[in-house]
Amino acid sequence: MSSTPVPAGQATTSQDASLTSVALIARQAIVNSQHVVIGYELFNRSRSGQAHTAASDVALVFTALSHAGSDELVGKKLIFVNCTHESLTGGHLELVDPEKVVLEISPLGHAASEEVAARLPILQGLRDRGFHLAFNHTVLQSPYAAWLPLADYIKFDLSVLAQDQLAVLLNYANRRSQAELIAEKIENAQQYDFASSQGVQMFQGYWFARPSLVQTKLVAPSQAAILELINLVRKQASTDEIEEVLKKDAGLAFNLMRLINSAGLGISREITSFRQAVMLLGLKKLFRWAALLLTASRANGTPSSVGQTAVVRGRLMELLALETVSQEEADEAFVVGIFSLLDVMLRMPMEEALALLSVPEAVRAALLHREGFLGDLLKLAEACESSDDDAFHHAASTLHLSSAQINGAHLQALAWADHVTD
Repeated sequence: MSSTPVPAGQATTSQDASLTSVALIARQAIVNSQHVVIGYELFNRSRSGQAHTAASDVALVFTALSHAGSDELVGKKLIFVNCTHESLTGGHLELVDPEKVVLEISPLGHAASEEVAARLPILQGLRDRGFHLAFNHTVLQSPYAAWLPLADYIKFDLSVLAQDQLAVLLNYANRRSQAELIAEKIENAQQYDFASSQGVQMFQGYWFARPSLVQTKLVAPSQAAILELINLVRKQASTDEIEEVLKKDAGLAFNLMRLINSAGLGISREITSFRQAVMLLGLKKLFRWAALLLTASRANGTPSSVGQTAVVRGRLMELLALETVSQEEADEAFVVGIFSLLDVMLRMPMEEALALLSVPEAVRAALLHREGFLGDLLKLAEACESSDDDAFHHAASTLHLSSAQINGAHLQALAWADHVTD
């Protein structure tokens, strides 16, 4: 076999514009009496018009979980999310840490005590799972009496309630419920002072903060990879088989690592490998996540050239690492390879892209500075793509690898990556 490396093709941004999509989320702070932010209400600004549907609820939660930006969307604060009643039974709620989420339950629009009773088991089930529930002041009306004990928060809209009405409702809420009370739509100091004088301890409105728009970037995997993942999960395939699919699509890999390390999922330990992520998430949540991801994926099932190049890099580096190190270290080599084009995929500097993920220091050093053993492997993988003979021979010499070893591994990596589209 010739010492000339097998070309893998160059990554181009123009062909891969569909790899990333931009979603818009507005967040508005909710503060306590010391004006300290305790949570954010999230609003979906990506949907057209003002339609609020179960689908838009799912999209909002999914986007929040998959958020990719230079700052955390909500950090460790509570997330307040408006919900339709139809979305309250959705599988997307399986993906979030209920202790971090407040579901804002909308009134039914009419005084139908039968419907209130019919929806009670769903709300009770959510509360039993650990979700916080918030209602507006209509929950204090007699038809909603069955819901009132479930209220963790009651919101009072100062744009529709006169001061005398507000005083009566707040007094009733304090006597008949254990809920924390939130005065919302506060636009001036007079409204704030009056609400405070009535014992309200939490506030939301323009007087404190207008909703700020957060632009989030999502990396869309191929539909073929998502469908393969869904099929494997439904068949209760082994962790090895599921890991194979994740490793063959850069978008799939990125989204999973974002999810597993997001604040919304509530996992305290740092997850740095796909095997860990699969085992910790479990098949049920993995299925829910893949199904949601499918709705956000691009229609074209063919992997982008950037994503394909990243997958080849990851597999090549893993195979070469296995020549000298353990499987655990080889897993890190794969992570370096598949995330080495995150800056291209997200169209942001690599340092900002890495801020979205939790990676070991050795992986970070390799991606940012091409340092260490992993950095040398990445330089070799890049040399293979560029057909730069000098860079190829220098990297091969540094790693004490022969041309035959490298080219053999590269051919295996190319074949392995192509298999996902079979």
